[in-house]
Amino acid sequence: MNQALEQLASETGLLAPENETLRLAFAHACVIRIRHLLEEPEVIECLDVLGRYLDGRASREALEHSQREADRLANQHRGSKSIDGCGHAAVSASYAVANAINGKALQAASYAAYATVYADGGYGAVSEREAFEPENSWQVAALRDIAGRTLARA
Repeated sequence: MNQALEQLASETGLLAPENETLRLAFAHACVIRIRHLLEEPEVIECLDVLGRYLDGRASREALEHSQREADRLANQHRGSKSIDGCGHAAVSASYAVANAINGKALQAASYAAYATVYADGGYGAVSEREAFEPENSWQVAALRDIAGRTLARA
Protein backbone atom coordinates (compact mmCIF):
# COMPACT_ATOMS: atom_id res chain seq x y z
CA MET A 1 0.00 0.00 0.00
CA ASN A 2 1.06 3.56 -0.68
CA GLN A 3 1.73 5.02 2.79
CA ALA A 4 2.26 8.56 1.52
CA LEU A 5 -1.05 8.39 -0.36
CA GLU A 6 -2.88 7.13 2.71
CA GLN A 7 -1.42 10.00 4.76
CA LEU A 8 -2.45 12.58 2.15
CA ALA A 9 -5.91 10.99 1.88
CA SER A 10 -6.31 11.50 5.61
CA GLU A 11 -5.10 15.11 5.42
CA THR A 12 -7.43 15.97 2.53
CA GLY A 13 -10.46 14.18 3.92
CA LEU A 14 -10.62 11.99 0.82
CA LEU A 15 -12.82 9.40 2.54
CA ALA A 16 -15.25 11.90 4.09
CA PRO A 17 -18.81 11.38 2.81
CA GLU A 18 -19.04 14.97 1.57
CA ASN A 19 -15.95 14.52 -0.65
CA GLU A 20 -17.46 12.10 -3.15
CA THR A 21 -16.48 14.30 -6.10
CA LEU A 22 -12.88 14.33 -4.93
CA ARG A 23 -12.86 10.53 -4.54
CA LEU A 24 -14.38 9.99 -7.97
CA ALA A 25 -12.08 12.52 -9.66
CA PHE A 26 -8.93 11.10 -8.10
CA ALA A 27 -9.93 7.51 -8.80
CA HIS A 28 -10.79 8.44 -12.39
CA ALA A 29 -7.36 10.04 -12.84
CA CYS A 30 -5.64 6.89 -11.57
CA VAL A 31 -7.62 4.63 -13.86
CA ILE A 32 -7.30 6.78 -16.96
CA ARG A 33 -3.55 6.11 -16.74
CA ILE A 34 -4.16 2.39 -17.23
CA ARG A 35 -7.02 2.60 -19.73
CA HIS A 36 -4.78 1.01 -22.38
CA LEU A 37 -4.60 -2.15 -20.24
CA LEU A 38 -8.35 -2.73 -20.29
CA GLU A 39 -9.40 -5.55 -22.59
CA GLU A 40 -13.18 -5.51 -22.39
CA PRO A 41 -15.07 -2.76 -24.26
CA GLU A 42 -17.80 -2.89 -21.62
CA VAL A 43 -15.31 -2.02 -18.87
CA ILE A 44 -13.99 0.85 -20.95
CA GLU A 45 -17.57 2.10 -21.34
CA CYS A 46 -18.00 2.03 -17.55
CA LEU A 47 -14.87 4.14 -17.20
CA ASP A 48 -16.20 6.51 -19.85
CA VAL A 49 -19.48 6.89 -17.94
CA LEU A 50 -17.49 7.93 -14.87
CA GLY A 51 -15.69 10.56 -16.94
CA ARG A 52 -18.95 11.85 -18.37
CA TYR A 53 -20.50 11.93 -14.89
CA LEU A 54 -17.61 14.02 -13.59
CA ASP A 55 -18.05 16.37 -16.57
CA GLY A 56 -21.78 16.69 -15.88
CA ARG A 57 -22.70 14.80 -19.06
CA ALA A 58 -24.07 11.62 -17.42
CA SER A 59 -26.79 11.16 -14.85
CA ARG A 60 -26.54 9.65 -11.40
CA GLU A 61 -28.66 6.77 -12.73
CA ALA A 62 -26.14 6.11 -15.52
CA LEU A 63 -23.34 6.12 -12.94
CA GLU A 64 -25.20 3.69 -10.68
CA HIS A 65 -25.90 1.36 -13.61
CA SER A 66 -22.22 1.45 -14.55
CA GLN A 67 -21.24 0.76 -10.94
CA ARG A 68 -23.16 -2.51 -11.00
CA GLU A 69 -21.87 -3.38 -14.45
CA ALA A 70 -18.23 -2.67 -13.56
CA ASP A 71 -18.50 -4.90 -10.48
CA ARG A 72 -19.99 -7.71 -12.53
CA LEU A 73 -17.38 -7.44 -15.27
CA ALA A 74 -14.42 -7.31 -12.91
CA ASN A 75 -15.64 -10.37 -11.03
CA GLN A 76 -16.03 -12.41 -14.20
CA HIS A 77 -12.74 -11.43 -15.88
CA ARG A 78 -11.10 -14.58 -17.14
CA GLY A 79 -7.55 -13.48 -16.37
CA SER A 80 -4.61 -15.11 -18.05
CA LYS A 81 -2.95 -18.50 -18.07
CA SER A 82 0.29 -16.77 -19.06
CA ILE A 83 2.98 -16.11 -16.49
CA ASP A 84 4.08 -12.86 -18.20
CA GLY A 85 1.58 -10.80 -16.21
CA CYS A 86 -0.30 -9.21 -19.11
CA GLY A 87 -3.55 -10.95 -18.18
CA HIS A 88 -3.01 -10.01 -14.56
CA ALA A 89 -2.63 -6.38 -15.62
CA ALA A 90 -6.02 -6.51 -17.37
CA VAL A 91 -7.66 -8.10 -14.33
CA SER A 92 -6.17 -5.49 -11.98
CA ALA A 93 -7.18 -2.73 -14.40
CA SER A 94 -10.77 -4.03 -14.44
CA TYR A 95 -10.87 -4.05 -10.64
CA ALA A 96 -9.41 -0.54 -10.66
CA VAL A 97 -12.34 0.64 -12.80
CA ALA A 98 -14.89 -1.11 -10.58
CA ASN A 99 -13.42 0.49 -7.46
CA ALA A 100 -13.08 3.91 -9.11
CA ILE A 101 -16.66 4.08 -10.30
CA ASN A 102 -17.84 2.98 -6.86
CA GLY A 103 -15.90 5.81 -5.21
CA LYS A 104 -13.34 3.55 -3.55
CA ALA A 105 -10.45 5.80 -4.46
CA LEU A 106 -7.65 4.20 -2.47
CA GLN A 107 -8.58 0.73 -3.69
CA ALA A 108 -8.77 2.01 -7.27
CA ALA A 109 -5.31 3.57 -6.89
CA SER A 110 -3.92 0.32 -5.50
CA TYR A 111 -5.33 -1.80 -8.33
CA ALA A 112 -4.11 0.77 -10.88
CA ALA A 113 -0.60 0.56 -9.42
CA TYR A 114 -0.68 -3.23 -9.56
CA ALA A 115 -1.87 -3.12 -13.17
CA THR A 116 0.99 -0.79 -14.07
CA VAL A 117 3.59 -2.99 -12.41
CA TYR A 118 2.19 -6.18 -13.94
CA ALA A 119 2.22 -4.57 -17.37
CA ASP A 120 5.72 -3.11 -17.03
CA GLY A 121 7.52 -5.88 -15.21
CA GLY A 122 5.42 -9.00 -15.38
CA TYR A 123 4.28 -11.25 -12.60
CA GLY A 124 7.55 -11.26 -10.65
CA ALA A 125 7.76 -7.48 -10.40
CA VAL A 126 4.87 -7.18 -7.95
CA SER A 127 7.08 -8.52 -5.17
CA GLU A 128 9.57 -5.69 -5.73
CA ARG A 129 8.50 -2.70 -3.64
CA GLU A 130 10.55 -0.27 -5.72
CA ALA A 131 8.59 -1.25 -8.84
CA PHE A 132 5.60 0.61 -7.39
CA GLU A 133 7.48 3.83 -6.58
CA PRO A 134 6.91 5.74 -9.84
CA GLU A 135 3.16 5.12 -9.77
CA ASN A 136 2.91 5.73 -6.03
CA SER A 137 4.68 9.08 -6.43
CA TRP A 138 2.43 10.05 -9.33
CA GLN A 139 -0.67 9.19 -7.29
CA VAL A 140 0.40 11.37 -4.37
CA ALA A 141 1.08 14.31 -6.69
CA ALA A 142 -2.22 13.74 -8.48
CA LEU A 143 -4.26 13.66 -5.27
CA ARG A 144 -2.53 16.81 -4.03
CA ASP A 145 -3.38 18.59 -7.30
CA ILE A 146 -6.96 17.31 -7.61
CA ALA A 147 -7.73 17.99 -3.94
CA GLY A 148 -6.42 21.52 -4.31
CA ARG A 149 -8.65 22.19 -7.30
CA THR A 150 -11.72 20.26 -6.08
CA LEU A 151 -11.78 21.48 -2.49
CA ALA A 152 -11.15 25.08 -3.57
CA ARG A 153 -14.43 24.97 -5.54
CA ALA A 154 -16.44 23.50 -2.65
